[in-house]
Amino acid sequence: MNTQPARRPFTTSEYHRLIEIGILTENDRVELLDGEVIEMAPIGPRHAACVDRLAEFLQGNIGKQGIIRVQSPIELSEHSEPEPDITVLTRRSDFYVGGHPTPADILIVIEVADATLDADRRVKLPAYARAGIPEVWLVNLIEDRIEVHSRPNRDVYQEIRICLRGDRVISPTLPKLKLKADDILV
Repeated sequence: MNTQPARRPFTTSEYHRLIEIGILTENDRVELLDGEVIEMAPIGPRHAACVDRLAEFLQGNIGKQGIIRVQSPIELSEHSEPEPDITVLTRRSDFYVGGHPTPADILIVIEVADATLDADRRVKLPAYARAGIPEVWLVNLIEDRIEVHSRPNRDVYQEIRICLRGDRVISPTLPKLKLKADDILV
């Protein structure tokens, strides 16, 4: 009989403890997803430029209405603390000093994907949907398009809008947030 060893997922508290005691350092490019510590891919120049453009645009257009975070943790559940490329948060005067934002605080998550496209689709999008994140943009640098996912139900998004070059990206969550796909796809 061939058996697999039992796996026990880490909690966010245990994950933070691994950092506190030095098993993981802040220089380790990892995140916690569904209880597993996952190594993040290196950030290439196109990916970085895309994130920077998005952050600048969002900051200029959302301003004081929300908080824009770049590559910072969000706590989805007891077992998931990913670090999306960009998160648009409900504005709070304390800037979340008491803890990472939770799903109730999150308006939009944006993932820029090149080397991570498959994992983002297979792991991150379902995790975001399960947590009830209302809107996720997947900036697909491989296929040169932006996918706007909305209306989460269990572990899927019921609506997906594909935006190609020449199209306008309009947020279902923040309808005044509009931009050209060409301004994002570098």
